[in-house]
Amino acid sequence: MDRFMMLILSCSLLSCATPATDERQDFVSENVLFARGQIGGAMDVIEESGRVLNPVKLNADGSVFYCDYTDWRSGFFPGSVWYLYELTGDSTLLPLAKKYTEAVVNARYLTWHHDIGFIVGCSFGNAFRLTARPEYREVMIEAARSLSTRFREAPGVIQSWNVDRGWQSERGWECPVIIDNMMNLELLFDATRFTGDSTFYRMAVSHADRTLRECFRPDGSCYHVVDYSLSDGSVRSRHTAQGYARESAWSRGQAWAIYGYAICYRETQDRKYIDQAIRTFDFMRSHPRMPPDRIPYWDMDAPDIPAAPRDASSAACMASALYAISAMDVPDAASYATYADSIVHSLASPAYRAAPGTNGHFLLKHSVGSIPHNSEIDVPLNYADYYFLEALKRKRDSSTVN
Repeated sequence: MDRFMMLILSCSLLSCATPATDERQDFVSENVLFARGQIGGAMDVIEESGRVLNPVKLNADGSVFYCDYTDWRSGFFPGSVWYLYELTGDSTLLPLAKKYTEAVVNARYLTWHHDIGFIVGCSFGNAFRLTARPEYREVMIEAARSLSTRFREAPGVIQSWNVDRGWQSERGWECPVIIDNMMNLELLFDATRFTGDSTFYRMAVSHADRTLRECFRPDGSCYHVVDYSLSDGSVRSRHTAQGYARESAWSRGQAWAIYGYAICYRETQDRKYIDQAIRTFDFMRSHPRMPPDRIPYWDMDAPDIPAAPRDASSAACMASALYAISAMDVPDAASYATYADSIVHSLASPAYRAAPGTNGHFLLKHSVGSIPHNSEIDVPLNYADYYFLEALKRKRDSSTVN
């Protein structure tokens, strides 16, 4: 009997589980089985090509777009294979996870954008967590050093984008910081834990504190972009790049904020961070335009709601963050897992989960990259799949504990 058939058999035997975990484990196992088939199909295509390809999304013609290691999304597919390995226990996935991860190793030297945390954390971070190989830890440390070069002393933040080229150069920005950057701080916390050098930690805390002060509105929602002066550190302006408008609530930005500040609380135990994560979640949870299935519109202020596209990537990221929060020392912790359950059940429904063998072998449909850039509108995206798998893993773990 091959390993995949053994996985199918193990899923069918879940009726032996205790009643308290039956339903949750059945749900997770069925979705893991589906993911094994879909990602397995993607890996078959990659292996048959004789190259190491890194799938990101579907192009307009239905073909799969593959990226190189410099792309901010290059860590998500390797990370998904690591999560699949962890969720299935299928040892045949281990050499593939290693190969796809090691293909992005040169990302550790990137200094021209901030997303090295996404790239290296999702790939090598999971690789080190599951294998404890010291060479993977060294890659993470080197990547943290590269990310540190983007720390700007006057404002005390890590600059997100360079402004000397591309569309960013047309905005008049000096030191733009986007809420997405909160997701890259975990790499700096890891580096301090690995090395004992608190410099990384202090940079992460400085960035988190300044973002906390400058990026949020009274209702708990966040701006996408805050531009700082490099000379005196003052705020020059607030904007959006991927949302509908400067004052609108771009949904994935809200998810980045919830997730990022949950990480900061986990690493520092500073209550102000988890308070902000919950405040931003409460904004989303109570928003009058949040759909009943809890998969948000790409922007909660989009003018064409309810016809506006939904964003599965925002929902998946938020669900994963909520499962993490539910395991923390917070009031009514179980309520966050309950809300996350409602999200992942929607994502696993036919409305958002692809039919087996379709969708370019991606797991989820209906994500949005950037409508203002007319890019990646209502398509599958690899980071939606990554956070969906991470949410399933966290849901499984909480079921085991409970």
